[in-house]
Amino acid sequence: MAEQTAEPTEATAPVPPATVPPAPQDPPAPAPAQDAAPPDPAQDSVPVAPRPPRRVLRAVLRWTAAVLVLGGLGAGTAAGITSMKRTDVPGLATRDDGRWDYPELSLPALPADAPRPYSDSNPAEVHHADLRRLLLPAPAGATVDRKLDGGWVDIARYAAEYGKDDRAALTQRLKDSALRHLTARGWTMPDGTSSRVYLLQFNSVAYSTEFHDRLFEDGSLPLPLTGTDEPAFDEDWASDARAEYTTVRAFSEAEPYGTEQVRHGYVLAGDTLALVVQSRKGKAGTEAVPFHQTLILQDQLLG
Repeated sequence: MAEQTAEPTEATAPVPPATVPPAPQDPPAPAPAQDAAPPDPAQDSVPVAPRPPRRVLRAVLRWTAAVLVLGGLGAGTAAGITSMKRTDVPGLATRDDGRWDYPELSLPALPADAPRPYSDSNPAEVHHADLRRLLLPAPAGATVDRKLDGGWVDIARYAAEYGKDDRAALTQRLKDSALRHLTARGWTMPDGTSSRVYLLQFNSVAYSTEFHDRLFEDGSLPLPLTGTDEPAFDEDWASDARAEYTTVRAFSEAEPYGTEQVRHGYVLAGDTLALVVQSRKGKAGTEAVPFHQTLILQDQLLG
């Protein structure tokens, strides 16, 4: 390859490359530096008038090119950020959107040959897994209630979530409804939000559905919980945010709600009914995002 890179000598004159005449509007291309003719000393004494239009044109072209390049880079960066997930963008990955940090969830193991609920081989929609393993765990940073630590609880503890005037009838109703198991977990977050989750498993879907419907026997609103006058529909709840075969209803205590605000929701999933309750004292009340998140995750574990 040495023949292609050797410099021309005095014995061999360089062969000028073939050139294409530039367009009329383009300035003539400058000749290569090594082929330029030596300067004429006679011309040094003749003042040459500057040509500002060409320098201005070159400057404009250079700045235009720079602007186009920078603009293209900026547009590419913006498109890249908008197409990425929020957690993929440096500086935005840890932005607090109100959700709690729950541990990674997984369905518990089943007894041998036991089907999942809603499968073709389980038309009775029975949850064969240990009910305590289907209970939502507490999120990171929570202080767990020692009396509601995910173990079995009695009917009286569940009935205490409702008003005093309704507890006796509710207790008797549960005793008559073939209740099999009742488990609960409670915790308090650093901001003062208190959460309780109850799972009630009945002998059949007929019993769970009947108990669920009788909670709403006076209309579309359920029995009020302790410390509330009358629940209202949670206007921020998305009705389609549920598992395929479950029924989810969410309620929020409307203002004025006194010293604390209470949010609660029900999940009817086959032979099991879940009650999720969140409350917080103060004018700020409870936040919708963690309540909806808790309700959705518990629904997914049951569905």
